[in-house]
Amino acid sequence: MAEHKHGSMDYSVQEKTYAGFMTFVTRVTIALVVFALFLAVFAT
Repeated sequence: MAEHKHGSMDYSVQEKTYAGFMTFVTRVTIALVVFALFLAVFAT
């Protein structure tokens, strides 16, 4: 059988994209929570 070799792919771009995505999701979530609180306080 052939020996298994781990991939040698460079993941730096994927890690950077994932970090950017998580930052985006976090900011949107915070904005939505603030918006919901704003509506809860000021909506009549």
